[in-house]
Amino acid sequence: MSWKNNALIKSVDKRIGGFLFKKSDKTSVQLFKYFFVGGIAYSVDFSSLFILTDIVKVHYLISAAIAFTLGLITNYTLSILWVFSKRTVADKRLEFIIFSIIGLVGLGLNEVIIWFFTETAHFHYLISKVFSTAVVFFWNFFVRKKILFR
Repeated sequence: MSWKNNALIKSVDKRIGGFLFKKSDKTSVQLFKYFFVGGIAYSVDFSSLFILTDIVKVHYLISAAIAFTLGLITNYTLSILWVFSKRTVADKRLEFIIFSIIGLVGLGLNEVIIWFFTETAHFHYLISKVFSTAVVFFWNFFVRKKILFR
């Protein structure tokens, strides 16, 4: 391998590594990373919903609230570790409370959207969850970015 190719590989590696492992102030980068964080949190949420509803036999709306809370904790942890570089609230307990309040509004949206599509439109509750996820994803990101992680 020539020196130029080696330098190019190192340059690309540095940029990708910086993108993946360093926090950024750019909203577009944060949104991109938050998409992956949201995907992980969604996996926790969705699988918990399925397990609680279909295996444990908990009512789907109660399962949705529990699952959403597990996803919220996952989302908070990964967001502060990987996505957002600036934090506007010094007290981490207060920050988590505000993060959770925003999440509770998201939970309300989640419940209403799941209820609407399941009970009114007669979709399967997991299909309803897909619709609610899109709305709640953007709500959570932009409100948390504006209030907590400017």
